Amino acid sequence: MSLALQTFSSVKDANAALRAAGTRYLGGGTLVIRAANEGDVSISSLIRVNDPGLSQIAVSGAKVRLGASVTMAAIARHPELAALAPAARSVGGPAIRNMATVGGNLFVPAPYGDFAVALLALDATVVTEDGELAVETFLAGRDTSRAIVTAATFSLPKAESFRFLKVSRVKPKGVSVLSIAALLELAPDGTVTSARIALGCMADRPIRALAAEKALLGCKLMPQEIAPALMAASEGIAPITDPIASAWYRAEVLPVHLGRLLLD
Repeated sequence: MSLALQTFSSVKDANAALRAAGTRYLGGGTLVIRAANEGDVSISSLIRVNDPGLSQIAVSGAKVRLGASVTMAAIARHPELAALAPAARSVGGPAIRNMATVGGNLFVPAPYGDFAVALLALDATVVTEDGELAVETFLAGRDTSRAIVTAATFSLPKAESFRFLKVSRVKPKGVSVLSIAALLELAPDGTVTSARIALGCMADRPIRALAAEKALLGCKLMPQEIAPALMAASEGIAPITDPIASAWYRAEVLPVHLGRLLLD
């Protein structure tokens, strides 16, 4: 099957073309090209944008802006984004990281999109031609969105505040059994004063562990004190089943790996 490829210099023009039936946006291409090669007849045309701004990383003080076409490899090697390097490096092997983008991670279904889990924990804002949305809102409505994502913005976390864990059967580049990202703020005595925990593979897209977050507040990161949060982590989840792991298995091991992340 042959595909038409249209290249635009502006996101606005590309957005207009994307309204046509059968069109798909081409970012890194790790999934859309595979789908086309495997015979997905719903794809008849690909659209891409060559605006260099989409591939820029901007760090200004504590504020970070990642263009939608920024790759995982670029994030992993950026000297000011060391806190995010583990999340970026968790995405596939070197070849995939050279292609996989920030924008693509926001759209792909589980078990992919590990970097979107990190963005959810960081309370990122997703920027499109139509405006800005909290990443949680964007992820909830992404299936009906036709607007091209141009960037993601967030506050740069302190290295000691941000934690990320990916569990896979094949290391270091296997598909996720699950992934967890957490942004924790601690008082001088070690008490948790703020917590955002995001989960991957616990639904068809990244979700918050709201009950676990609430249970962590006022606790110290010690086994006996985090136990209620680990029990609460399974509230509201709907894990996926795929050839990597069953929904049952993912739900069973979630508290174990969340505990490891919090106690690390």
